[in-house]
Amino acid sequence: MPYVRPVLVMLHGATGGGEAERLLATARVAAARQAAAAALAAGFGAVIIATDDPAAFEPVPAGVLIDPDRPGEPFAFGPRLRGVIARYGLAAPAVMGSGSIPLFGAAEFAHLLRELQAGPDRFVTNNFYSADITAFRPGDAIERAGDLPRDNFLPRRLRDNAGLAAINLPRSTATQFDLDTPADLAVLALDETLPVALAAALPRDHLPLAPYRAVMRVLCDREAELVIAGRVGAVTWQHLERETACRKRVISEERGLATAPPGYRPRSVLGFLLEELGVKRFVARLCELGDAVVLDTRVLEAHLGIQPSREDRFRSDLMQPATIEDDFLRQLTKAVVAAPKPILLGGHSLVSGGLMLLNDIAWRENDRRLGIA
Repeated sequence: MPYVRPVLVMLHGATGGGEAERLLATARVAAARQAAAAALAAGFGAVIIATDDPAAFEPVPAGVLIDPDRPGEPFAFGPRLRGVIARYGLAAPAVMGSGSIPLFGAAEFAHLLRELQAGPDRFVTNNFYSADITAFRPGDAIERAGDLPRDNFLPRRLRDNAGLAAINLPRSTATQFDLDTPADLAVLALDETLPVALAAALPRDHLPLAPYRAVMRVLCDREAELVIAGRVGAVTWQHLERETACRKRVISEERGLATAPPGYRPRSVLGFLLEELGVKRFVARLCELGDAVVLDTRVLEAHLGIQPSREDRFRSDLMQPATIEDDFLRQLTKAVVAAPKPILLGGHSLVSGGLMLLNDIAWRENDRRLGIA
């Protein structure tokens, strides 16, 4: 039976078998359950979870359908999404990953629905160039979208190939934060306003919370300076200019790295510095630039032309150098742990929604400490 009402489609899979990967996967399942409940409360007709791990969602909540991956069939985002939309006859699907937008509640999903239903032939997304959620109507527009190697491409394909009008959600912490790496788990673990079930799924004993708390103090200190390096977007930069007390030194480079064309060769100013100085002196120089550093390590990896395993990347984010196999990441993480200034390691999400959320948490704690709240 076709679904006329909007339906939320969540994709969950390929989470990996490493210890750090499992920590993130557990949190993403909890976030997916939270998102499903909020979407149903907001008026979605159903929630469909497309997954290679159906057991992770047992018991299945009311209103949620599990669509298992076919055994032995390799995952491809475009064909998988097209199959779900066709199989269930979705007239207005909203597509997201299991760890996307974990701060969305019923009010945020209801706002997305209103924007989607305000006119025909349109789509609504939280980020046109790096989408975490995209809702569109009609659903069969997916057949005109063309190649979809990953979800980040969906908004552009719906506009350029399917001819739908683009509607962007307001940029806020809720629309920009997602669970992409363990660094995001560390930020979320400091948020005291989380729903109980999501908070309980966060592996606090495994998270390096001390440097995050140190960065929070810097954010609220007029005399301090914060260094932010990596794929820092204008939205994050503007948010920090308005909402933080500290001075900011921003090195923004390699925006759009995840969707770069084949053959693209990334180049980084910090990457060149790293090659000249070596890891230890590079970290020492970073510490001279400010009182704390937030570093998107994926840009350095791309510059160097290395591709560490996801487990190694996650263990680096967790500040666990002894467990990292990749030589560069092990050396970098070891130097960061020994650094005289707090340094946070992560990916794009850390220097976007993660940093925005960390600042929000910092000011709540600062106001409580001063007796303002």
